[in-house]
Amino acid sequence: MKSLSLYEDKQSFLNGLTPGCKAFYIIAALVIPAMLGSKLISIGFIVLSILLLTQSKVIRRTLPILAVSGFVLITVIIIQGLFRAGNETVVLDLGPVAFYKEGLIFAVDIAINVLNIIFAFCVLVLTTKPSDIIESMVSRGFSPRIGYVFVSLFQLIPQMTERMSTITDAQRSRGMETEGSLLIRMKAFIPLISPVIMSSFIDTKERAIALEVRGFNSKEKKSFLNVFHANAASRPIYWILLIATVASVVWKLVMMFA
Repeated sequence: MKSLSLYEDKQSFLNGLTPGCKAFYIIAALVIPAMLGSKLISIGFIVLSILLLTQSKVIRRTLPILAVSGFVLITVIIIQGLFRAGNETVVLDLGPVAFYKEGLIFAVDIAINVLNIIFAFCVLVLTTKPSDIIESMVSRGFSPRIGYVFVSLFQLIPQMTERMSTITDAQRSRGMETEGSLLIRMKAFIPLISPVIMSSFIDTKERAIALEVRGFNSKEKKSFLNVFHANAASRPIYWILLIATVASVVWKLVMMFA
């Protein structure tokens, strides 16, 4: 049975950090570059995230995510480079098609921001057990519903992939052609849509019943079976990120009212 989450335990440095510390890393990676208005800082966070994911041996798990987002980013670069309002300086002329400097710079800025967001979230999602995320949020006073919804968003892709694979194998065993030309694959994909959607509804209902039986909506104080043993570096890193984030916000306010 394949795991229905993106988490992978490699006994790495990131695996030992608390979910709250890694969640605040996401906040810092987004807020600090926005407050300081520097793309170099965004690139620095991207490089740092890649180094952390490489050290944790989960960098390959980012490839499917990058493949999907990369297609979207390439589309953005093409559209902005060709048609963005205010394009004046031609940097690449391909006959009737011309790419403009202003549009390309704007698109590259978008790409940097998106990649920063993706890699920062990967630091949390790929190295943190979903149950640890929920328990950390609940222990800090958040509603269990918020924790469940947050984790479910990251379980959606692997869950749908697993369900699609199972249904495809079942259809193939019944004699349906699922491999071959693009037309054959498109014909095979259409009959898969209904079973995937219906099975998702059934799975959601069963999970809701299971959660209710376990007292998910209980107002009593929760106790936790598993205790997360955090790395000693979690607290210093958390405070460093907090101070850097607050300092960037203060600097931005000072510059606005100076």
